[in-house]
Amino acid sequence: MSYFRHPSAIVDEGASIGDETKIWHFSHVCAKAVIGSGCSLGQNVFVANDVVIGDNVRIQNNVSVYDAVTLENDVFCGPSMVFTNVINPRSHVTRKHEYKRTLVRRGATIGANATIVCGNTIGLYAMIGAGSVVTHDVPDFALEIGVPARRVGWICQCGIRLPGAEGDVRCGACGAGYRIGVDSCVPTRAPEGAH
Repeated sequence: MSYFRHPSAIVDEGASIGDETKIWHFSHVCAKAVIGSGCSLGQNVFVANDVVIGDNVRIQNNVSVYDAVTLENDVFCGPSMVFTNVINPRSHVTRKHEYKRTLVRRGATIGANATIVCGNTIGLYAMIGAGSVVTHDVPDFALEIGVPARRVGWICQCGIRLPGAEGDVRCGACGAGYRIGVDSCVPTRAPEGAH
């Protein structure tokens, strides 16, 4: 075994788990789940069968990653945030054939207690504020907060809020460049010191 599993965690036979991943207290990984290398699954994390998790993903305590969710590399899921996979659940109606896929793109951050309604994509390096409820696709590098979540600005790959003006801007922390439009933010220059 090239990953760490706390003795209280359950990893079902058949699960694919990458090197140097750590699975902490009382977590459960189902048999068909795929988890990359260098990940950290905090206490009481559940990972269902139809889930793909990339490399270097951080899933904090009390998060359930249900069927039909994909997390790309470098995603951060804050404590007690919520994924869903059915739009209109009813206890007496089986809707497993109606699961809607959710994709969280590389580098995105989802804050503590946020809810991601299924069938949506969270864009590259987007940031969802704590307690927000996402009901739509989120653009790359967007900063969204609220219930329902709304875009309030743009965020650098390094996690610092970008200046609000449209046009060419630079991150004050790392020097990365972006071109901000009405509904888009596109990288134009790598952070200083990057190769």
